[in-house]
Amino acid sequence: MKLNKIGMTEVKVTEIAFGCASIGNLFREASDAEAQNVLAAAWDLGIRYFDTAPHYGRGLSETRLGHFLSAKRRSDYVLSTKVGRVLSAGQPMAAADGFINPLPNDVRYDYSGDGIEASLEGSLERLGATRIEIVFVHDIGTFTHGDQNAAHLEAFFASGYERLIKLKKRGRIGAFGLGVNENDVCLEVMDYGSIDVILLAGRLTLLDRSAEERLLPRCRAANTSLVLGGVLNSGILATGPVDGATYNYEPAPPEVLNRVHRLKAKAAELDISLPTAALQYAHRHPQATAILIGTAKASTLRKNVSAISAQIPVEFDSVFA
Repeated sequence: MKLNKIGMTEVKVTEIAFGCASIGNLFREASDAEAQNVLAAAWDLGIRYFDTAPHYGRGLSETRLGHFLSAKRRSDYVLSTKVGRVLSAGQPMAAADGFINPLPNDVRYDYSGDGIEASLEGSLERLGATRIEIVFVHDIGTFTHGDQNAAHLEAFFASGYERLIKLKKRGRIGAFGLGVNENDVCLEVMDYGSIDVILLAGRLTLLDRSAEERLLPRCRAANTSLVLGGVLNSGILATGPVDGATYNYEPAPPEVLNRVHRLKAKAAELDISLPTAALQYAHRHPQATAILIGTAKASTLRKNVSAISAQIPVEFDSVFA
């Protein structure tokens, strides 16, 4: 599988990455065996870049991923995880933040230098690792925090950003950036200082191209890489405009359903499915360093990787321009 470089660092990632939210029991519970099976399928398909986070099942995803990778040579794969949420021992719970049967951990947001380092150390322990190639500052921005975001940005600019630079200089991390669902906070952070990479979820997709106007030109100018997540926009580009379709993890509004109807019709004209069109669009985007796909089902993963690598009509780029 093709390798692409992250920013101006020495970190290289496979063009397809495995996103580990689902093995943290996102929306449905996966057994340990299912989690190990889908990770083995990702490895067999040539994927060597794995993205996780403390948020995913309150540490469950990192723990399961660490177990799988314990049998692999450390030099054979690349890890990214996220900072901004600090876990501590808590009480068992049936669900939290959309994750079913998460680990019994409490969580607090902390984007300060000390909070970022505490988050990273917890991740390293759960993953069984001594360094992480890429660290993303997770969910900073008004999309997650609303009116509370100003305080989180203040903490990040006061000490969090500089701590990431120090961790990179010390070799604890290879690159850092943001893992977010919105464009504006990326621009705000880039005004403050340079970042190597952005994991951008849902804002550069077949359906939502809001990153194109301001963020993409800024990334090109700054040599900031883009890892594209949420390329099915939380489900609607997989299911199509059906009853109950979700967009941004909420019921899709009528105007979005109408746009997806039109996209599905265009895909049908090319004799390809809507999910294939969505996956191909993200993968083919000239600024996509990697495309992130995640599932707890090995069969679904194989189907999605097949769709990404499928031959498609030459008219694709003009139809979906």
